[in-house]
Amino acid sequence: MAEGYPLVAADLPDLFKAAMRRLAASVSIVVARGDDGPVGMAATSITSLTADPPAVLVCVNRMTSLHASLVPTAPLSVNLLARHHKNVSMAFGGGMPRAERFQVGNWQPADNGLPALADAQANLECVIDAMLAYGTHSIVIARVIRARVSDTVEPLIYQDGGYL
Repeated sequence: MAEGYPLVAADLPDLFKAAMRRLAASVSIVVARGDDGPVGMAATSITSLTADPPAVLVCVNRMTSLHASLVPTAPLSVNLLARHHKNVSMAFGGGMPRAERFQVGNWQPADNGLPALADAQANLECVIDAMLAYGTHSIVIARVIRARVSDTVEPLIYQDGGYL
């Protein structure tokens, strides 16, 4: 074992969390249709899956309010945040009551009926094709049916509890 890198089985959960805090990731807002209106959350666990068909993976903790709205064939939108969207990320990261979150940022209705952040780096309108439960989360496979991309590339990056 290299010095400075302790690994004891009992410490593995804490060491894993510490390791993942070192993984920088772009921030997105994931939106679904809830029983009483749209529901959304900030997420860093989103990645492309395939280009044919265009699809993304979104990992969602089953304890979030968003999770209950995630079912196959349901619409889903992914809004990739830009550097100037820290306030949007904080609002959807649990820092604001659900009913007030869509008052932060310029949200417009998209073709799928869900709000889309008008000045996001990109907006993906999706439909949920499949879900897989794993541990505390669900892995959501969402097929992209429409995409909008802005001209600038300035992602909001989150690492170790803060924005870069």
